Amino acid sequence: MADIHPPMLTDVISTPLYHAHESFWQAWKIGHADLNNILNTWLVMILLIVAALLVRRKLQTVPRGLQNFWEVTLRTLEDLVVETMGEKGRPYFMLIASLALYILTCNLIGILPWFQSATNNLNTTLSLALVSFFMTHYVGIRLHGFHYVKHFMGPVPWLIPLMLPIEIISHLSRVLSLSFRLFGNIMGEDLAIVILTLLVPWLVPLPMMVLQVFTSFIQTLVFIMLTMMYIVGSLEEAH
Repeated sequence: MADIHPPMLTDVISTPLYHAHESFWQAWKIGHADLNNILNTWLVMILLIVAALLVRRKLQTVPRGLQNFWEVTLRTLEDLVVETMGEKGRPYFMLIASLALYILTCNLIGILPWFQSATNNLNTTLSLALVSFFMTHYVGIRLHGFHYVKHFMGPVPWLIPLMLPIEIISHLSRVLSLSFRLFGNIMGEDLAIVILTLLVPWLVPLPMMVLQVFTSFIQTLVFIMLTMMYIVGSLEEAH
């Protein structure tokens, strides 16, 4: 009579059913994380849209309450745009203000219980970086036309084979720099708060939350400042 051995772990792992189960589980985890990010992203957009509609409905000559808050906020952003880009930067105020308000809200929402920062997902930060990237070159092409290409060719023709690849890599690296800097900082802060909350749920996470508020403003400022600098560079005439 043949010996009957119990199935080994390696035998179970090698079965098609096990691989199908593992693939489904991994796909579900990835999809669940992406779904959370999408929900948080839409929540931020809805909050900003509702806030704007509430202010528009109750506009007053003498600003009060929410209107006063938004006027101070937008005035501060407008002053920052003009100081950084000069008067030629005013047409791009709406872009910079939209990026600033959206990124800051995405950063701060992670402080609330049961929510996570939408900017701790690389998909979100990459999309924001691509907006900055394409807007920069759109502005340059619209203003200078074909002459905008001179930005990539260097001061003399014989340097073109060297300067062109360097400039292309430099501009593409801006996307990585913007997206990974924002993603890495916000992800690190969220993880630190989660770990501290799990280990010591009372009071200890509070200093980290205060730090997250501060760094949320800093990361927003860094992102919009770099975007403004890139647009200013595209506005300049190449020589």
